[in-house]
Amino acid sequence: MSKLTDVPKRILIGRALRSDRLGETLLPKRIALPVFASDPLSSVAYAPGEVLLVLSIAGVSAYHFSPWIALAVVVLMFTVVASYRQNVHAYPSGGGDYEVATTNLGPRAGLTVASALLVDYVLTVAVSIASGIENLGSAIPFVVEHKVLCAVAVIVLLTLMNLRGVKESGKLFAIPTYVFVSGVFIMIAWGAFRGLALGDTMRAPTAEYTIKPEHQGLAGFALVFLLLRAFSSGCAALTGVEAISNGVPAFRKPKSKNAATTLAMMGLLAVTMFCGIIVLALVTKVRMAENPATDLLSHGVGVGSGYVQNPVITQVAEAVFGKGSFLFVVLAAATALVLFLAANTAYNGFPVLGSILAQDRYLPRQLHTRGDRLAFSNGIVLLAGAAMLLVVIYGADSTRLIQLYIVGVFVSFTLSQIGMVRHWNRHLASERDAATRRHMVRSRAINTFGAFFTGLVLVVVLVTKFTHGAWVALLGMVIFYATMTAIRKHYDRVAAEIVAPEEPGDDSVRPSRIHSVVLISRIHRPTLRALAYAKLMRSDTLEALTVNVDQAETKVLRAEWERRGIDVPLKVLDSPYREITRPIIEYVKSLRKESPRDAVSVIIPEYVVGHWYEHLLHNQSALRLKGRLLFTPGVMVTSVPYQLQSSEAARNRARRRQDWNAPGSVRRGPAGERGAGARLGAAAGPAGAAGGAATSGAAGPAGTSGSSGTAGGAGAGERETESGARG
Repeated sequence: MSKLTDVPKRILIGRALRSDRLGETLLPKRIALPVFASDPLSSVAYAPGEVLLVLSIAGVSAYHFSPWIALAVVVLMFTVVASYRQNVHAYPSGGGDYEVATTNLGPRAGLTVASALLVDYVLTVAVSIASGIENLGSAIPFVVEHKVLCAVAVIVLLTLMNLRGVKESGKLFAIPTYVFVSGVFIMIAWGAFRGLALGDTMRAPTAEYTIKPEHQGLAGFALVFLLLRAFSSGCAALTGVEAISNGVPAFRKPKSKNAATTLAMMGLLAVTMFCGIIVLALVTKVRMAENPATDLLSHGVGVGSGYVQNPVITQVAEAVFGKGSFLFVVLAAATALVLFLAANTAYNGFPVLGSILAQDRYLPRQLHTRGDRLAFSNGIVLLAGAAMLLVVIYGADSTRLIQLYIVGVFVSFTLSQIGMVRHWNRHLASERDAATRRHMVRSRAINTFGAFFTGLVLVVVLVTKFTHGAWVALLGMVIFYATMTAIRKHYDRVAAEIVAPEEPGDDSVRPSRIHSVVLISRIHRPTLRALAYAKLMRSDTLEALTVNVDQAETKVLRAEWERRGIDVPLKVLDSPYREITRPIIEYVKSLRKESPRDAVSVIIPEYVVGHWYEHLLHNQSALRLKGRLLFTPGVMVTSVPYQLQSSEAARNRARRRQDWNAPGSVRRGPAGERGAGARLGAAAGPAGAAGGAATSGAAGPAGTSGSSGTAGGAGAGERETESGARG
């Protein structure tokens, strides 16, 4: 089984990397930009369209508000970027908003931020993929007809690419991201040249259409509410900004400086592209409608259900470059591709945050583990599964999914900036150097304005989007918060229960006596080996135990036992209903009940097979018996393995592949943080597994072969266990 799973795994994600090669996976700024900023950069492909879609409710006349909305988004973007530049310098460990909120506002605020970010990362993948599918579907009908299937396929592909490692995925994503950014800038520059220098009249394909307003003549509060809703939709351009502060450890040294520079580059590029597309959309007279079939009119008649409403960026590109031109095709392809790759921001943020939360015992510890390629594989797979679920539930419809967006990211923005204000207040109270104090005061002022502005936007988003789907995001945050709280309580309860006492207790007191019980079904080599091993343990009492489920076989066993003169008493348990597990459990419990201070050692002979199909030929009664015995206090279970010839073949196969890490290899914690200790622990892992096999039911070679059978068992016939699972 190991061979069957390991070969395709290596083909898909590559050879495993040693822990001491983590430094080779760190990113320069040119790669970090597309890795961590692909989400905010690609959002210009749909954020301008969302602004126009909301304004179209009041008709074309409301479009003249779009530059002011764009200006508000620009101010917000620069505020958030400036604020997060303070974050990456103050907290370079990669905790980002979660660490800032936890340190300065307390665990509850930190957990709220973590819940918001986890929801936002999942939505980033779902929205980006759905939007990319819709862009691609305008050119390829098959994609539109099977958009859910195609979206799931893209998520699977992105997952495999990220499992290969951050640096490799960054190289793959860098080219299309830079092609997209270059294409948008060329479009803006060429559009400005044609309009200002050449005086050309550029027209979008929808320029001749009119919009039937849903609410005509809006004024007063209704108009303000509409503008605020349009602004909140435009804030989609800010999603993913926080990913850089969460990914500081992935940058090359100096980490904080490189992260801050990347943040500034990302902000400048994003706002320039966003504003340029908004202006070109107004100049080329792009028309958008939430319900284009009925609200978009051609010569006074609705365009009908067969009309496909292309995104704003596609319409602007057609007006500037010309439909079917080389640059139009390149930009259209790059736009669709970069929207797919925008999900990579979440693929880099979610696993790192999940690892930190797992280290703090808020998520399962498996998420703290790096995989073969030094990426947090479990977190990547979890993110992919959650995003697929959303895509399926919402039918890969970006319009429905985007209503869930924004809420989580602005919750984290606001709490993070409030936390930074408290951070500077705390440091100013003890700092005496005048120059350092001036720098801190300036930083505090930036974070204070950021907290006020993002908090205001959060209120706007909640008010304008709550009934349109934002409540689902809030529900997701509540579920994450409750789940992580419950996980932390569980880990705390277990830690308190198993803590070693200062004074000697019952756990450190030696048992009064040890009763050894060898389970057998028939007399053969594994049984004799188990009996010989049991005699070496020098137990106070030793007996063989079998269950009578077939009178004839039990009679044969007794006769053979006496003929061989085995000097271990044989006890037979009757089982009128042909059960095996229950009689043994009840007998072991009766021994414990008679002498509570005594220990019972149950010894199970096993034979180890080397092929997965051999495992299918045997039942699992001994495995179930082991599972039941584990819940019986004072009972120790020992497996005595007997390796068959097929297990030797499996061991030889494993020896030939010894440079490969088996799929079940255990890796703990972020590589590089534990230094030599981590490498020693990793080296000791297989040895520890083999050493513990004798008492856990996983014999040494069985851990390699992947299956074993119980030759001894607890009654007539063969009863086997799956040592690989127990190991």
